[in-house]
Amino acid sequence: MKKGIHPTYYPEAKVVCSCGNTWTTGSTQELIRTDVCSQCHPFFTGEQRIVDTAGQVDRFMKRLNQFSSHQEDMSRRAKEARRKAEQRFLNQQLAALDLNSQLFQNLLDANLVTVGDLVKRLGQGDESLMKIEGVGPKSVEEVKSKLESAREAYFAKI
Repeated sequence: MKKGIHPTYYPEAKVVCSCGNTWTTGSTQELIRTDVCSQCHPFFTGEQRIVDTAGQVDRFMKRLNQFSSHQEDMSRRAKEARRKAEQRFLNQQLAALDLNSQLFQNLLDANLVTVGDLVKRLGQGDESLMKIEGVGPKSVEEVKSKLESAREAYFAKI
């Protein structure tokens, strides 16, 4: 063996664990510090606890929380976008429904100008719409079918 190239050997090197346990061993370092030993490791103690090495568990939990909050934010934004799209749909003029001219004119005469006005009136029941002069059960069915097809077409674009 060559002289002077090997590290100094300490036969009574002290090992100190973060839990407070100490023992001696042979090593090339005089003092060794460790995070986990057989006195505190869950495998040896039988405890159900997570050994957090350098904050890995905390970082994972933080990322998981960020993902959850991101999902909630995306859900909230989607609901808000849907609400705004519904509002834009309801603010359209009745002409967007492509109703027959006689029915269209009867609805305009009854001050139903937007799709939202018509939906509100339909929400009160079919009878409230049939109270308008010139509007009968067949016209109500046409309004409902045109309204449904216009809604499908409008939201298919979005």
